Amino acid sequence: MKLLVLNCHEAWVHQLSLLDAELDIVVGLPGRYTRDWDERMRPFPANGRALTLQDAHMEGYDAVIAHNITDLLDTKYIRAPKLLVLHDTLEGRIAQQGGAEAGVDTKDLRAQLNTYLATIGGHAIAVSRSKAKSWGVTHTVVHNCADPDGYFDHVGDLDAGIRIANHVTSKRVFLAWDFHEQAFTDIPVRLVGHNSDLGVESAQDWDHLKSMLASHRFLVHTADPRYEDGFNMAVLEGMAAGLPVLTNQHPTGIIRHGVTGFVAATPDEMRTYALQLLSDRNLANQMGACARDDVRNHFSPMHFRRGLVSAVRDAKKKWLRSGRRSRSVIAH
Repeated sequence: MKLLVLNCHEAWVHQLSLLDAELDIVVGLPGRYTRDWDERMRPFPANGRALTLQDAHMEGYDAVIAHNITDLLDTKYIRAPKLLVLHDTLEGRIAQQGGAEAGVDTKDLRAQLNTYLATIGGHAIAVSRSKAKSWGVTHTVVHNCADPDGYFDHVGDLDAGIRIANHVTSKRVFLAWDFHEQAFTDIPVRLVGHNSDLGVESAQDWDHLKSMLASHRFLVHTADPRYEDGFNMAVLEGMAAGLPVLTNQHPTGIIRHGVTGFVAATPDEMRTYALQLLSDRNLANQMGACARDDVRNHFSPMHFRRGLVSAVRDAKKKWLRSGRRSRSVIAH
């Protein structure tokens, strides 16, 4: 199998190294903080080859994997099945692009995307159920994965929490950052990610990130239910690394309260739970071990691999049916 994927989510694209596939990765795309693959996020996939979008038009593929509508338009002349991966909620995407203030109609956008996918014979999947529901164009969910065997043994010797998040300033509402700030006013929580305006940088590379996860006591995730899920890739990474997770109450959360972490209704509650974990390293280790078991059972590489291979197969079927319909119309 030979796949083309446009690079704008290194952590997600890296998962494609789990597939028995040749992987062409388009770099040099406009509008990104870096034009190349960001090694600080993930190592370049062993089965991957970097190329430009122009070069990709000269190749043949079993499927093209797109992350947004722009990707679909940029690859419309590549004759191959198209698989759209929905990483955001529709409401979140509109808010990020300022569409909420402009009164953008979500119903219209759903209809337009659905029509376009039907026209090109494209197939869509989402990384969570809430994101699938938000867009209304697919019921297929392929969750991200994390492999506990790929992380260092958790030590938790630092009396501090850790949070992984990019571009916090522009995403304060999405990340429920007011909640986060109120909870950790004078409690040490290290922020890691692309946040140069805050004087914060990402990890040097993936091993550096894994070493930070191994040393910190707990991981933090807060999110506004209107725009974001109660978990993301960073949460899965923290769980795989053996950290308990502190989250705010969220309808799509995956943390089992008192078992794999704590779920807080208020910032004061989250502060209390953080202090409890900072004072009881054994409790943190016990919860972290349960978190590792949960991610191994529910978000394993095997689940991702099966889901993605099935999605590519469905994309091929839709593309072939679309081609037959086109030929039928021409014949008549």
